[in-house]
Amino acid sequence: MKAPPGARLLRRHLSGRGPALRRLAAWSVLESVPVFAAGLLLARALDDGFLAGRPGAGLAWLAALGLLYLCGAEATRRVYPRLAAIVEPLRDSLVTDVVTASLLRAEGPAGAGVSQVTEQAEAVRALLGTALRNVRQLLAAGVAALLGLAVLSAPLALAVTVSVALALGVFAAFLGVQVRRYRAVVRHAERIGESGAAVVEGLRDVVACAAEDRAARTVGASIDAQAEALRAFARSRLVRLPVLALGVHLPLLALLALAPALIVGGRLTTGEVAGAAGYLITGLQPGIILLVDAGGTLLLSLAVILGRLAEISAGPAPTARALPAAVPASSDIELDRVTFAYSPRAAPVLTDLSLHIPEGTHLAVVGPSGTGKSTLANVLTGLVRPQRGTVTLGKVPLPDLDPARLRDAVTLIPQESYVFAGTVRENLAYLRPRATTAQLDEAAEAVGLDGTLRRLGGYEADIPPGGGSLSHGERQLITLARAYLSPAPVVVLDEATCHLDPAAEARAEEAMAARGGTLIVIAHRISSAQRAHQVLLLDASGAIAGTHHALLDLSPLYAELVGHWRS
Repeated sequence: MKAPPGARLLRRHLSGRGPALRRLAAWSVLESVPVFAAGLLLARALDDGFLAGRPGAGLAWLAALGLLYLCGAEATRRVYPRLAAIVEPLRDSLVTDVVTASLLRAEGPAGAGVSQVTEQAEAVRALLGTALRNVRQLLAAGVAALLGLAVLSAPLALAVTVSVALALGVFAAFLGVQVRRYRAVVRHAERIGESGAAVVEGLRDVVACAAEDRAARTVGASIDAQAEALRAFARSRLVRLPVLALGVHLPLLALLALAPALIVGGRLTTGEVAGAAGYLITGLQPGIILLVDAGGTLLLSLAVILGRLAEISAGPAPTARALPAAVPASSDIELDRVTFAYSPRAAPVLTDLSLHIPEGTHLAVVGPSGTGKSTLANVLTGLVRPQRGTVTLGKVPLPDLDPARLRDAVTLIPQESYVFAGTVRENLAYLRPRATTAQLDEAAEAVGLDGTLRRLGGYEADIPPGGGSLSHGERQLITLARAYLSPAPVVVLDEATCHLDPAAEARAEEAMAARGGTLIVIAHRISSAQRAHQVLLLDASGAIAGTHHALLDLSPLYAELVGHWRS
């Protein structure tokens, strides 16, 4: 019978860790020896010691049991390094697997990817670690208790085994229902991430379209669906009641109720009854409780999440597509009737937009908040794909370009400046790793970063995580210098100068335009439009392109925006 996908995924990621698993199993056996011997030694301590009037012998048997528990504690201590050797590498390999598969397919909203990578892979690591630590220990104790009970009294062990088997049968009968219901919980959690990510990404468009209530209802419906799935899963957990009754309570109550008759009839001694009760209470009972509690949540969660990750990382590979042999002939960008919406039921942010941006053009994109300016930047750079229409670079559709070639050809600088931990040189040369000091000097002076460089102490100064003392404006200057150094012939600035004063913004934009190539600026001030060769005005009713002076005559909205910005 073929193993489930989740089991195959786990086996694949645990391959190569066989020695650690074998050592873990060996120490687990030693760890369970005290449980196996506990009932037998307790019976001897009572029958041959205290009840026989020989307290010294009774204490000796208990001392032997104490020594065994010390050995078990040492075995427990030796378990943890083996656990770490098994569990810790698992998270890294799972994350690598899932991220690689997601990037190759380039499918699914960002929210689902974040949930799968950060939550589900980490959950597998935590759940497997807990399972190997606790479930392994308690299940080994349960098996050891049944074996010890068999040595103590074979008929009693047989009766208890039958009762436990019935309990396991009841649990197994409802396991499929629990798996399906918990899988629904996981899927609904992903849908919350998907709907929430879509709303957050298009928040400006949501506000501009006064669609806050609709967005809230969309996310709220996902949350309500998950809440109902959680309630359904909780109802399926009621199976724990008959399982506990059959596996734990019934055998113990039967033993205590029949103990007088068994002792009087000579079938069991008082010590053997006490030892059997000890096996049921300290060995078997924790194992059964773990089965219905941890087994119904921890192991079930592990199985469902592994199955979900297996679907993501081992699903059908994307259809192979031959990339064009020739590189784009130019840096001309053309949009042909492009329509984009953030979800199938959302109103389009861009509708039938056609635009030609010749190589070397300096274009400014303006418009009221929420009209899709940042969305256009993402479409132009291939970060999102339109539902209809095409975007080409040098007559080649963006999806047909090798992603590495596209990233070399187009650089996007967003409003949220990304400065990473490292030296100033590493931050500036990120897109041009072999940049010389002279080239760094040219970029820094061109965009106005030279003052910040002097304050920091030069290119070898370290930038701490989070940017340290860098202001928002200084971070933007670093990212602008990084884009200036980039060999990409097309640069898109998405309000990338919003934290600079007008004079610093003008210096930076003029430098970016003078570096050559195509410059597209999502404008933050009207001065950006005045410096551009062409201006694209986006509005809820459509788009219009022209020079700054032409749009003043053609568009009342543009004239109104100019007046608003100037005031």
